[in-house]
Amino acid sequence: MNAADHAWMARALQLARKGLYSTHPNPRVGCVIVADGERVGEGWHVRAGEPHAEVHALRQAGERARGATAYVTLEPCSHHGRTPPCAEALVKAGVARVVAAMQDPNPQVAGRGLALLRSAGIEVASGVLEAEARELNAGFIKRMESGLPFVRAKLAMSLDGRTAMASGESQWITGPAARAEVQRLRARSSAVLTGADTVLMDAARLTVRGAELGLDAQSTALALQRPPLRVLVDGRLRVPLDAPFFQAGAALVATAADGREEAYRGAGHE
Repeated sequence: MNAADHAWMARALQLARKGLYSTHPNPRVGCVIVADGERVGEGWHVRAGEPHAEVHALRQAGERARGATAYVTLEPCSHHGRTPPCAEALVKAGVARVVAAMQDPNPQVAGRGLALLRSAGIEVASGVLEAEARELNAGFIKRMESGLPFVRAKLAMSLDGRTAMASGESQWITGPAARAEVQRLRARSSAVLTGADTVLMDAARLTVRGAELGLDAQSTALALQRPPLRVLVDGRLRVPLDAPFFQAGAALVATAADGREEAYRGAGHE
């Protein structure tokens, strides 16, 4: 491993971050193909079911991929899912070397992609900027390694330690920068969960507000195309169906109420 390997992997990670708001449930992956010190192809995974990063990069590189080095932020897949294996595509393209940031924790891959490349005579290296790659896909990695979700808790309080006024009013105790960051965290999540009191007190919708994301046009469009599942914990079904939360689209409701849930199902909620 050398400085060039780190520099090209940094570019691959930069590409992978483009998928922060759109790849669910797949990991964010970027790929750069380099021949004779020159970048000849690059790509990133945009949406589940569409071509992976390696495929986009190989298409851009064309014949120049033969004998080149491919830098990829996650071990190339070795199994047939909704798309063919990327490890086989790299072999077919004739790359001479593959550098991966980390091994794929998915049990269906778990080193098999790198093994497939080695068996084809391709030089393989792994572990370049691995910490950065793991941070980028913290949720995917935890789900694959433990079967549990990666959970973020969003809390806000004023300088005197309060989360609401005595009246219970709590909306906008943070500033625009904090609210934009919350929107970005919301947009990159698979699900957003809250309780009945929050929804009732704040008339919360839990939607992703594109105007507040502070992202470029492409990232904003991708974020709005794949909003997170909105989950409401409402043990007694206190939030009425005409509340803004339910008017904002289908949601999942966790409740202990018995006999009244059919009205919510009938309105399109789970």
